[in-house]
Amino acid sequence: MTNHAAVNRSPDQTKNRIQQRQARIGIIGLGYVGLPLALLFSEQKFAVTGFDIDQRKVDTLNQGGSYIYRITAEEIRVAQSQGFCATSDYAKLVEMDAVIICVPTPLNQYHEPDLSFITDTTHAIAPHLQSGQLIVLESTTYPGTTEEVMVPILEKGNKSGLKAARGTSTGEKEFFVAFSPEREDPGNTTVARPDIPKVVGGVNPQASELACALYGSIFHRTVPVSSPAAAEMTKLLENIYRCVNIALVNELKLLCLRMGIDIWEVIEAASTKPFGFHPFYPGPGLGGHCIPVDPFYLSWKAKEWDFRTRFIELAGEINTNMPYHVMASVARR
Repeated sequence: MTNHAAVNRSPDQTKNRIQQRQARIGIIGLGYVGLPLALLFSEQKFAVTGFDIDQRKVDTLNQGGSYIYRITAEEIRVAQSQGFCATSDYAKLVEMDAVIICVPTPLNQYHEPDLSFITDTTHAIAPHLQSGQLIVLESTTYPGTTEEVMVPILEKGNKSGLKAARGTSTGEKEFFVAFSPEREDPGNTTVARPDIPKVVGGVNPQASELACALYGSIFHRTVPVSSPAAAEMTKLLENIYRCVNIALVNELKLLCLRMGIDIWEVIEAASTKPFGFHPFYPGPGLGGHCIPVDPFYLSWKAKEWDFRTRFIELAGEINTNMPYHVMASVARR
């Protein structure tokens, strides 16, 4: 078994290494979120190691290829010249100053959150955890996941008795944990990735400071919030806002069809108002990784607080029924 040099740095040392572009960055999950993030860090001269359990992805990247349509092989080769490499060997995590988790968070067949990718990844990190390391979760999830699910696994699973830094504690046997929601918008060519503000919520102030320093090296603006839960809720609010408004305009489209009104004309006219209105457009339903899934994470979590998220449930019902409306319309023609 290959021996890897452990980090074991103080938080000040970690921050200094980030600011001087000497920190080693590990990114777990090399999909449509993790791989673009790795390239951003590589562009800023960081040595980046990508981790993935899919050996085909690892081999493709190490051979200078790409499997994501909007990322070219040339971009991968440029990143390799800056020190980027991919691996499935999680033992190499001991060499990382910061580890960012970008794994999927789907729903199961009962529309309940499936956190298995997060928990499996966290269990894989724990044995290799080092003092002074920063661990950041980017995967969209319900408020409380970072502190209630991830942190206990990391604390129980590491071999050195390390604890997550809390409050103002700055002891030697600590690691740092934060949540920073991904804001990828595949296909968007109008907003450069570094221009998208990065929300950050640390378990304690020092974790937030380290995470802001990390992301501040590749994004033009960081937005610190009070806790990981606040950052987790921020991401859900962004996607629920879109889900509910899409459902609203889908419902209005159905009404306009019955009333003989052109919904597109109505939206265009309403869009001329310079305040208080943002256009959303009807369609055959919802697709993608986020909008059809993320709202149900909050809906599920709300039940723990004896609270029913009626807007989310109604929006989900309307959007889910749109494909059936489209199919029925086509069949009638």
